[in-house]
Amino acid sequence: MIALITGKLASKTPGTVVVDVSGVGYEVHIPLSSFYEMPDEGGPVRLHIHTHVREDAITLFGFLTVKEKELFLALMGVTGIGPKLALNIISGLAMDKLVDAIARGDDRMLATVPGVGKKTAARLVLELKEKVAAMGYEEVSGPCRVGPGVNRQKEEAVSALVNLGYNRGVAEEAVKRVCAADGEETSIEALIRDTLKMLAKG
Repeated sequence: MIALITGKLASKTPGTVVVDVSGVGYEVHIPLSSFYEMPDEGGPVRLHIHTHVREDAITLFGFLTVKEKELFLALMGVTGIGPKLALNIISGLAMDKLVDAIARGDDRMLATVPGVGKKTAARLVLELKEKVAAMGYEEVSGPCRVGPGVNRQKEEAVSALVNLGYNRGVAEEAVKRVCAADGEETSIEALIRDTLKMLAKG
């Protein structure tokens, strides 16, 4: 099983990166918290990997920190939660808010994540409350980077939100409002983060 990948970042989009390891490109699915911290293409990257094996596919899920990977695996241990939904949950709520919501039994907060209904939120609390109470965690954060391609960034942000389960029309309107508030030159990382915050508030 692949547990760690170290190489150069060949490409990145919200939710997926390709890491070049000695000429071999590994496609890795990552949460948005890790995407925010990715270097520019060609930069060094090191990801802690969970290798998910099925009969028809081998899929890699990557995380910048061991704590992030541990939380992902804990989420996957909950009844009815697979790797895609576990990744969505980590992407939909910052780690500190996610752990706090589970520890406090705040299933209403958990249910704001696309794909997590009331029953799933209740199971998260029931099955993970004791585990996260003893789990340390790190919030992956950092400065926003400003880049060109405003229209492309808007579309990437909308695509990331659609992949998380939001309606495209809702996503487009939310991204538009955040751009108006933050300025057209805001980075893709900041754009996605601020849009998720807006959507979580309703």
